[in-house]
Amino acid sequence: MKFYRIEEDKAPRYTGNLDAGHKWGLPGVEPCPRCDAGGGVVGLQYPCVDLSSLPERKKYDDPRPVPFEEFVCLRELVRPLVPQGAVLEPGTRFGPLEGKGSGYFGQLFMQNPWSLYVRREALERLRGVGVRSLQGCPINVRFRVKHPPELLALQLALKGKYHPDCLPPDLKPPCPTCGNDPFDRPDPMILDAASLPEGLDVFRLRQAWTVIIASERMVDAVQRMELDGVIFRELEAR
Repeated sequence: MKFYRIEEDKAPRYTGNLDAGHKWGLPGVEPCPRCDAGGGVVGLQYPCVDLSSLPERKKYDDPRPVPFEEFVCLRELVRPLVPQGAVLEPGTRFGPLEGKGSGYFGQLFMQNPWSLYVRREALERLRGVGVRSLQGCPINVRFRVKHPPELLALQLALKGKYHPDCLPPDLKPPCPTCGNDPFDRPDPMILDAASLPEGLDVFRLRQAWTVIIASERMVDAVQRMELDGVIFRELEAR
């Protein structure tokens, strides 16, 4: 099985833009007393997770940094609501995308490298030919056109890791206090074949959640049905 990185098709005709953000999120954290890292991450998002049942839900409206101990408390409150094995870092976003949209969207659409959207009809076609792990979440985005696209945000599991051959020999461990990992993405990127999932056809790389990976089955289906909006770049796996 081959695996590919999904990237935005930057052809001029794709003018789609979502001026929107997720409804809730974990706050950032204040600088760690041990490693001095703080702030929050980008790219971790669970658009199908609904926090409206939490009495403390208003605490997830404010992204301003909080002490690490307070962040841990807020993180554990949402853990029962997220998928098993979910990664919850400072800055993780939840809930539907809200805001405004404009322009022309392909059948598949990437607002940025870590957000993948699909038109409902394309999602149904992909599921119909056996593509797995396509969990589409409705968005709450307004379009000023008569027939707006029905876009769904894909909620993606985090699976897989880098092959040791692409990692630096002096790789430092995460901070023992806050868990911050100073590791930068390797170039070139090589995937550990043994860590890649057999039952998922699109997922986030667990060691680099801003990277969205598609299986050969997903790529073949998209190309066979001529679904547009993204391109695929094969990654080495060993």
